[in-house]
Amino acid sequence: MRLLVVNPNTSRGITDRIAQAAQSAAQPGDRVTTFSAAFGPELIVTPEDGEEAARGVVETIRSQPELPDAIVLASFGDTGAEAVRALWPDIPVIGIAEAAFETVRGIGGPFAIVTFAPEVAPPLRDKAFEHGVGDQLIGVAAHPEAIEGDPADVADALFKELVDLCHACERDGANAIVMGGGPLAGLAARIAPLCDVPIIDGTVEALRHIRLRITAATPLSKTGGVLP
Repeated sequence: MRLLVVNPNTSRGITDRIAQAAQSAAQPGDRVTTFSAAFGPELIVTPEDGEEAARGVVETIRSQPELPDAIVLASFGDTGAEAVRALWPDIPVIGIAEAAFETVRGIGGPFAIVTFAPEVAPPLRDKAFEHGVGDQLIGVAAHPEAIEGDPADVADALFKELVDLCHACERDGANAIVMGGGPLAGLAARIAPLCDVPIIDGTVEALRHIRLRITAATPLSKTGGVLP
């Protein structure tokens, strides 16, 4: 599978984290390439940021020498999804919020979102309702201080605090916890051994779900089977 992962944020450090998470979920024969948006904000926070980032996402895809088999949009705004689907309707597209909440739906029961700063909590909550799982959301647990410095550093700098937030969500009854935001890509694998409920990484889940979609859409004659 030729998979293009686009980070709508332009932070190089966040893109590197996303690339590592995507590679961890790749299977033999996959060719996964990860890019930042061609232009836009380092970290998407406001609706205006999202609009500019969506244009940068489209430009990144247009600049590719060949089109991929599938596209992952690696921000929890699923930034650019509508425009990308309109321009390339034959290519499967999934955002990491869409994938994470699809996994939540499969697990069932109450869940929580853990994130790195208070300013990103309301959009994450809104996204859960947009994807039809808001009634299962018990809350968005955010580190109380606004983000400072390079957003790519928050996963390491706030590791203990984020683990504590996950434990608090467990005590509140969460059956699963979504790590919210591109800067936390790859962190679920580190936190999961410390918790008793599934810790969900949107990038990893996006690769899993897009693979399932492509497999379901592929005729048996292309997968080694025999059509009736």
